Amino acid sequence: MNDPMHPRPVLDMTPDGEFREAPKPSGLNLLLARMGGIAMLVAIAAGGLLLVAVAIFFIGLLLPVVIGAGAIAAVSLWWRRRRLRKMGIEPGPIRIIVRRQ
Repeated sequence: MNDPMHPRPVLDMTPDGEFREAPKPSGLNLLLARMGGIAMLVAIAAGGLLLVAVAIFFIGLLLPVVIGAGAIAAVSLWWRRRRLRKMGIEPGPIRIIVRRQ
């Protein structure tokens, strides 16, 4: 603890016991702080665009599945109506029933 080679912190205080004001940052510090803030905004915007791109990619992957399922359902309904007509039964309008539990 009492190592003379170890630099000790310097507290810049007034005789009243209050701390003095910190030195004003230099121009380079202000420039670097501003550039860091801009870089953070660019990184956040790029991350948001990446999330949007991934979402569009997955929607693109699911779109053929949805189209295929819709085509299968349409063919199934068409086939059932065709069979009913062959049996001499005129099918009524297609009704979709949703049951809530």
